[in-house]
Amino acid sequence: MPTVIVPVGLNLGPSYRYVTPPDLTPEYWEVRLGNDSEELTDEEFQVWGRAFLDPERHARLEVNRETLQRDVIAAGNGPANPGPVIERLLDRGLLIEFDPDSELEKPFRRIKLQPLAEGMGNTPEEPDRRHIGHNGVSLLKVTSAVYGIWAFSSTEASLWEACVGLDEDNQRDLQTGMDLERLTAAEASRQVAITIPVLVASGCAFLDPVV
Repeated sequence: MPTVIVPVGLNLGPSYRYVTPPDLTPEYWEVRLGNDSEELTDEEFQVWGRAFLDPERHARLEVNRETLQRDVIAAGNGPANPGPVIERLLDRGLLIEFDPDSELEKPFRRIKLQPLAEGMGNTPEEPDRRHIGHNGVSLLKVTSAVYGIWAFSSTEASLWEACVGLDEDNQRDLQTGMDLERLTAAEASRQVAITIPVLVASGCAFLDPVV
């Protein structure tokens, strides 16, 4: 599976200068990153924002560094050579790359998953799937494990610790005799990893760095 690329941080919008007459060009774009905020140039923001724009491709895990570069160039309103800008955003922690089929402990120790949408529970027809959306409209359907991590993992030290905690809870439940399948931290992290791109792109969550 190819390595995916996902935005990190919460968009706080443009910041305009206090000048007369008004300057219609933002001085910078602000993104909350952990306990602080980052100021992005217009070119940086066009690249960062472009990484959100295709939830369907994110759901198929088709957005990576190469496709992001092509999308920025095709849009025509960002840098002509987006490669160095992508590198800079990765270095600043505003983008993250990971392979959902590879070892996830290292990248997941660096981030937290913050919910942005409404939890809508399950349905009688599909009790094994939970819905997430906005204003009563379901946007995503996820496993119970992903739903729990989406809802509660921000209370843990990192996304990886949330996966470990789910593993420990599963082991305790199995020891009491509950009829459950074994869910390891590695399997929980993979379920989350294949869902993070579309969670973020659809506005149902955002990634935050561990501080």
